[in-house]
Amino acid sequence: MDAISVIRAKRDDQALTDAQIDWVIDAYTRGEVADEQMSALAMAILLNGMSRAEIARWTAAMIASGERMDFSPLSRPTADKHSTGGVGDKITLPLAPLVAACGAAVPQLSGRGLGHTGGTLDKLESIPGWRATLSNPRMMEILADSGAVICAAGDGLAPADKKLYALRDVTGTVESIPLIASSIMSKKIAEGTGSLVLDVKVGSGAFMKNLDDARELAATMVALGTDHGVRTTALLTDMSTPLGLTAGNALEVRESLHVLAGGGPKDVVELTLALAREMLDAAGLSDADPEKALADGSAMDQWRRMISAQGGDPDAPLPLAREQHMVPAPTDGTLTRLDAYAVGLAAWRLGAGRARKEDPVQAGAGVELHAKPGEEVVEGQPLLTLHTDTPERFDTALAALEGAYEVGTPTARPSSIVLDRVD
Repeated sequence: MDAISVIRAKRDDQALTDAQIDWVIDAYTRGEVADEQMSALAMAILLNGMSRAEIARWTAAMIASGERMDFSPLSRPTADKHSTGGVGDKITLPLAPLVAACGAAVPQLSGRGLGHTGGTLDKLESIPGWRATLSNPRMMEILADSGAVICAAGDGLAPADKKLYALRDVTGTVESIPLIASSIMSKKIAEGTGSLVLDVKVGSGAFMKNLDDARELAATMVALGTDHGVRTTALLTDMSTPLGLTAGNALEVRESLHVLAGGGPKDVVELTLALAREMLDAAGLSDADPEKALADGSAMDQWRRMISAQGGDPDAPLPLAREQHMVPAPTDGTLTRLDAYAVGLAAWRLGAGRARKEDPVQAGAGVELHAKPGEEVVEGQPLLTLHTDTPERFDTALAALEGAYEVGTPTARPSSIVLDRVD
């Protein structure tokens, strides 16, 4: 077997054999296949695609490159959620303890933000003392005790994907649906969860800009999960407007606490409950009532146990940015548009995100929304508040927001944040 023959096969739009896929993933992980060779293969996959059988085998080969976790000793059924990323997407924070409060175990392996999309671990690290890195035995202990854990994936899970993702990021091949799907699902399947719910974002603030592409990605990932014995469903959800009223790290933690306390923005509550019901149904706990667990405080109790178990102080004050800048409504009327991508870009420029994975983030930086599309505003009232420790960032953040919002006459809007379901 050699890399050139595998590259030529996919370049000529041939289906790769199981043996070719197994060999090239293993050889690349070991360093026998060079980066430039894997780059050529990734580009050929981007241009010519893969069959369902090829994607399933590619995913299996990436899983086989590392360890696979086993949660069978737990007394609870396991359920996990993955979001394809968006702006203000703090759903994991209230969702994990909520589902745990209803009887499932939630082993939530999460990541950090890059570019305009926020990262769950960055948000949680704004809580004093909280630690993202856990050993596998400690993760099992927390799951057995409190039922939910949110942490970083260990280096042993799908190392081939970690190496390939970094390569795709610099070679213009990130957009390949087979490679996106196998990247996400190799980690989730290796994680060992019994069921998985996918939140596939659609819109300007998401990776998938239109419903057809999002549906294709969702169907591909659901098929992968099914092929590997993981009960998998997907919700397609709107990301044309930021989720909730905040985009940032500590800002989103604060908003998540409002949800756990029984309040919070309507769209965040709606999506949290929709995903919770999907996860509980997939875990065989369809009789559980997540709405009741929010109302009676049991989800908040789970949150406090989960945060404390990872070294965090659930009672500590959250960081606040040193500087704020208010953006006023330009005129009277109805806010008809607030672009998610622009808000995410502004939050990133304020210091809430990073351009490179090693860059630091500001815990208090971000954007606070005072109105959502469909709501009435009055000229001069606060529309957005920008938060940062470094006021020299305000100008570039304001530039990102130019043309990002419109005030005018009311327009029809989707009645639900959930646009479709794939199973």
